[in-house]
Amino acid sequence: MTSSIRKVFQGVATRPQMFRMFDRHVQRPNRWDGDATPLYAGEWFEIAEAEHDYMFEILPPLWIRGSMFAMREFLTSSVTSVFFALRIDDAIRYFHAYCDLSDKTSVETMRVAIIDRESCHIRAMTRDERLEHIWSTTADDYRGYAGARWPAAARGKRTVLLYGRKEGSFLKLLEDLTNDEIAAKLPVQLRHLPSPIAA
Repeated sequence: MTSSIRKVFQGVATRPQMFRMFDRHVQRPNRWDGDATPLYAGEWFEIAEAEHDYMFEILPPLWIRGSMFAMREFLTSSVTSVFFALRIDDAIRYFHAYCDLSDKTSVETMRVAIIDRESCHIRAMTRDERLEHIWSTTADDYRGYAGARWPAAARGKRTVLLYGRKEGSFLKLLEDLTNDEIAAKLPVQLRHLPSPIAA
């Protein structure tokens, strides 16, 4: 089973950001237990041409299909990195995605989803994209997973550290952030982007 396709970073990731996002879930509890395929499959973000070419030269690819190639090393038993060079609005842009190769349609589905999302002429972000960007850009010391002190229903969910005036610093579930808290965590240039639904 693959997870939904989701953009996890806004803008073009630098090389350090790219390597950090290759394992955005490094702190997850029980890291070595169970199948992590649903956690990674479907994640994608944009990179620069230099990073795309750098990854192509690291190891011989598992396969090359036109403007796409897959990494030989798998993240899980069936999920690996697939890199795309896609023409969008008369420009070639570069992307990294985690595809579940046990699903023969996953690479083409991902390619179409990226083109559809990036062909939108109005810059916009969904709430989920805002939350994923916050997770991707928050330092490990300020993000984590709800542990034993949390109610049973919250355990294992992602948390981020917030700073309140009266409350001081406190942890909150990522999915429970208010619009104001999301805006405070986003870079200034992303705070007031409309939702694609409203755009």
